[in-house]
Amino acid sequence: MTQSASPTPLSYKDAGVDIVAGDALVERIKPLAKKTMREGVLAGIGGFGALFEVPKRYKEPVLVSGTDGVGTKLKLAFEWNMHDTVGIDLVAMSVNDVLVQGAEPLFFLDYFACGKLDIDTAAAVIGGIAKGCELRGCALIGGETAEMPGMYPAGEYDLAGFAVGAVEKSKILTGADVKPGDVVLGLASHGVHSNGFSLVRKCIERAEAAGTLPATLDGKPFKQAIMEPTRLYVKNVLAALAAHPHSNDAASPGGIKALAHITGGGLLENIPRVLPEGTAAHLVKGSWPQTELFAWLQATAGIDDIEMNRTFNNGIGMVVVVDAANAEATAATLRASGESVHTIGVIAAQGDGESVVVA
Repeated sequence: MTQSASPTPLSYKDAGVDIVAGDALVERIKPLAKKTMREGVLAGIGGFGALFEVPKRYKEPVLVSGTDGVGTKLKLAFEWNMHDTVGIDLVAMSVNDVLVQGAEPLFFLDYFACGKLDIDTAAAVIGGIAKGCELRGCALIGGETAEMPGMYPAGEYDLAGFAVGAVEKSKILTGADVKPGDVVLGLASHGVHSNGFSLVRKCIERAEAAGTLPATLDGKPFKQAIMEPTRLYVKNVLAALAAHPHSNDAASPGGIKALAHITGGGLLENIPRVLPEGTAAHLVKGSWPQTELFAWLQATAGIDDIEMNRTFNNGIGMVVVVDAANAEATAATLRASGESVHTIGVIAAQGDGESVVVA
């Protein structure tokens, strides 16, 4: 009887997964993660699970969690080989959401998935994640790098992020006390941030075909202006919340009542998420400047103001709803910390109209 030949040995690397490269990446990012360590971290990168102890200064801590990605902005990162800032986007999208409830972001975890691991690219991306965490005191305590042959085209990857924060139970921002007469402040964005990029890419394609792609926008090279990372509002807004806490005491009028992170859906879809039933935000058109970037997008796409305010942040990345008596002082505090602040509207009774009116 003829014996069959032994099969040619196949390793995990032959199948497309390089464990050695994965280990090398972990060693490369450990120093970056170490820079983000803060109070509460008991065990970080390297274990099966990261350990974090809620700081003892909280009396009645409530944990607030958020998760997000970077979306199709990654397609431009691949095309333009610009990988060092999308990690900041990833952090900002989640921690800004957590902030809206008044929470201090405590720690962050990331998920990086690719078809074939390129250590330099992955290190650039995760370096951006670490930088975002370091800038805002949020510990990068864990994550996952998944190399999955056949799942992603060569040179591409996907990202997801997960943030957990804490807020005193008595200080949770719900927006329940927002009422007509309250003032709407807008904090300037750093550009498109991480939403609306399916339309941004179509605009770029249209301009390239017409030969009208601008060299610069708002004084920055075109690609840099487009890829400018999402602004991290955490540090400055937390300071403003501490200086101007909300109060129902008539003798000491309330400060900040609600926050809205302007992400997918723009101003029109995100502000109503923090307004109580029966109220609406009346925004004043022209009360904040339209940058060259957003003017170019609107002209290239050929869309009206309503579509702009529903698709993009349109220059306002975070909205602050504050008691009218405290509006000027709150705006001054935010400006002193480095935010560009605009008074963009007021809260009114909704009636039969829309939740957000721009006129």
